Amino acid sequence: MTQQPVSSPRRAVPQSAGRGKLPVRGGPAGGRPPGPLARLGRQADVRNLSLLGVLAILVAVGGVTEPDTFLAGSNLQLVLTQASIIGVVTVGMTFVIAGGGIDLSVGAIVALASVWATTVATQEYGFTGILFTAVVVGVGCGLVNGVLVAYGGMVPFIATLAMLASARGLALQITDGRTQIVTVDAVLDLGAPGAYVLGIPPLVLVFGAVTVLGWLFLNRTTFGRRTLAVGGNAEAARLAGIDIRRQRLYLYVLSGLCCGIAAFLLIVLSGSGQNTNGNLYELDAIAAVIIGGTLLTGGRGTIVGSVLGVLIFTTITNIFALNNLQSDVQQIAKGAIIVAAVLLQHRTLRRTGGV
Repeated sequence: MTQQPVSSPRRAVPQSAGRGKLPVRGGPAGGRPPGPLARLGRQADVRNLSLLGVLAILVAVGGVTEPDTFLAGSNLQLVLTQASIIGVVTVGMTFVIAGGGIDLSVGAIVALASVWATTVATQEYGFTGILFTAVVVGVGCGLVNGVLVAYGGMVPFIATLAMLASARGLALQITDGRTQIVTVDAVLDLGAPGAYVLGIPPLVLVFGAVTVLGWLFLNRTTFGRRTLAVGGNAEAARLAGIDIRRQRLYLYVLSGLCCGIAAFLLIVLSGSGQNTNGNLYELDAIAAVIIGGTLLTGGRGTIVGSVLGVLIFTTITNIFALNNLQSDVQQIAKGAIIVAAVLLQHRTLRRTGGV
């Protein structure tokens, strides 16, 4: 009798698994594991929810400590208005960091643009002259940064640090240490309650428009994809046909543009130009960007997360100001909140299988 060869036992594979492939555990209904874009999207959602949770806790703390003042409509308008200026700067910073760079000069550029736009000679041209000057100065400084970094081969940290010192010095020279008062009514009227649209200050509307445009540019355009590609792997981006030097130039010009817009908003809010404007904006913007989920090494950026980071910092400042706490205590609390927010994000991401 001929004996049949003995084969090793095999588990039955359901036909739904495809051509001999075992179904993947934890994947979607089709049996395929989630792709990298899906995983990044899930992590971004978790991160934003964590930031929203931190913001909700801060609002609750403010409501408990100063219920009559913090939750008042006028105070909420003030918080959003203050967040608008640094928020516009942060949108530009998000692009720079996502592209693998850094910009330490944003606060100094805001100061220079604000004082240059409020000189007596500039104010003679009215509203248009002030707005145009602020934007042109911001774009010009960003262009210098971009040329030094992209075509001059300078390290972004050094190039923008040099711009920080130069812009601050020039702003001081223009003002001679004095405050320049704005006398153009069309500019001052934008900050008056009569200019509010449905109870929303015009500065907040501008911030909202910049945020939406920033999100669209980063997530829905070739410019955004090139930015993330250059930040993630510059050499691979170059081999793919991307002009990385030109892209980096554009990023710093964009950051300068945002600084110019922020300078104009600051002029509207304060009614003046000072060489001390924008003090420490660079630190607040970088912190908000990193907390929001943008990688400091580049390759990943999120406008929504950056905006939430700005709102968290502005809310902290407002709560401490209402409770008459010293500035040093505010700085300590900000540092603690930064650490707590980041730890909360990492813990949540580990629970969901993120990295």
